[in-house]
Amino acid sequence: MLSETTVLAALASPRRREILRLVWNQELSAGTIHQAMPDVTFGAVSSQLRSLLEDGLIEARAESRHRFYRARREALGSLAEMLERMWDDKLWSLKLEAELEETRRGPRPRRRRRKT
Repeated sequence: MLSETTVLAALASPRRREILRLVWNQELSAGTIHQAMPDVTFGAVSSQLRSLLEDGLIEARAESRHRFYRARREALGSLAEMLERMWDDKLWSLKLEAELEETRRGPRPRRRRRKT
């Protein structure tokens, strides 16, 4: 098992937490993960995946030209249960959405004006 300091440092980023949530129950390609996070570039997703790989929180499998990622639950130890409970919490989902919006780079999407 990894040190709690390593795990907590990796989970400090809302983007890495979201990627971990996406690959928690299924193996996904980098492209699929990027599609679930359309507000960031593919390069940014790739960078976060690399960080999670280096920290030992996910594993990668190469198939042809593609890489597929899956969470390494055993690496998280007792924190795995806490994450699962957190992801089931609707308030946490709202918090994550706010954090992702706060860390978003680039221009903000324009809001549509209501017709009166």
